[in-house]
Amino acid sequence: MAEEGPSGNPFEQLPIFGDLAKLFTEQGPVSWDVARQISLMLATEGQPENNVDPILRMKFEELARVAELNVANATGLPTAPGGTVLHVRPVGRGEWAQRGLEAYKPLLERLATSLSLPESSDEVDADPSTGLLGSIGKLLGPVLLGMQSGLMVGHMAQRALGQYDVPLPRPLSDELVVVPANIDTFGGEWSLPEDDLQLWILLHELVHHAVLGIPHVRARLGQLLDEYVSSFEVNPESLEGSLGEMDLTDPSGLQSLLGNPETLFGAIQTSTQRDVLVRIEALAVPLVGYVDYILDTVGRRLIGSYDMVAEALRRRRVEATEGDRFVGRLLGLELGQTQYDRGAAFVRGLVERGGAEAAHRLWSSPRELPTPAELDAPGLYLARLEFDDDGDTG
Repeated sequence: MAEEGPSGNPFEQLPIFGDLAKLFTEQGPVSWDVARQISLMLATEGQPENNVDPILRMKFEELARVAELNVANATGLPTAPGGTVLHVRPVGRGEWAQRGLEAYKPLLERLATSLSLPESSDEVDADPSTGLLGSIGKLLGPVLLGMQSGLMVGHMAQRALGQYDVPLPRPLSDELVVVPANIDTFGGEWSLPEDDLQLWILLHELVHHAVLGIPHVRARLGQLLDEYVSSFEVNPESLEGSLGEMDLTDPSGLQSLLGNPETLFGAIQTSTQRDVLVRIEALAVPLVGYVDYILDTVGRRLIGSYDMVAEALRRRRVEATEGDRFVGRLLGLELGQTQYDRGAAFVRGLVERGGAEAAHRLWSSPRELPTPAELDAPGLYLARLEFDDDGDTG
């Protein structure tokens, strides 16, 4: 085994890694160059992308005006939370991937920090081989995180219809992104009317955009996701064991290591995270239930084939791919059929007891956000609010 070079990089004296040396000395917890290259390669399958047809751009803008007016009337929420004019930007898969990486960058960097290998103690005599593996692990960390970030976002770009397929908060903007190529592919698979499908997607995106644009909602969800990804615990022996079994003279061994998320994300889910997941669900479940309620209310009036389109899209979202499940486990937003059913039942219970206003009130202030105990008891939720109101009055 070659000794560490002057820079402390054990790879720089191994010729087969000569072209990788710069990657291993890159600063920061994530190698974003690696992430961008891999996400783009996966999203586009290595093929150049054409620009979206300007006529299609105009069509989405026209449909967006219809969707925007109806969502604003139904929810009472601003659809352009940035305070300007809402614009819809149709993009290719490659551009979606690059924008997605940028949007999720703060969350992924916090994740990378939590997964960093701990510093070894100076008071313990280090075993030479363990010390070397630890050094390699620290060097591999940013590259491995870059690869996994790129893989995750690249896979998301292959399926994404808009920017809220996974309801992750994004930087505040009055621009909505849709992916016509994916919308067309999905519509063709289900023989859905093109205009109806496009309008459904815009309604779906706009309701998410309006709710996640509310300052206390986006702050709460952002804080919970940040708390979740910051609470992983990594077992250094897992990474060191994989490295110890790998032949560093075999480039395919390194490729296999970097391509295996379990190598790094065999990280230990902590009791703290399990508690945070409960609190994330207390916000995400009512959100998806509310989105479905507004879509049913507005979409059925506007879309002739609404039931057919809604059924196809609701099947799609619960038929998660392994990439979707990986995103959920990694970032703490695991939304399956159970969560969607709970959300629908919760919002339906609110409307049955207090009318549409009871559903809209969910987002009025931080105290209106449900607690975990209230998710399956809408009557308990409404009783708490009524008690609070009586107390305020008194």
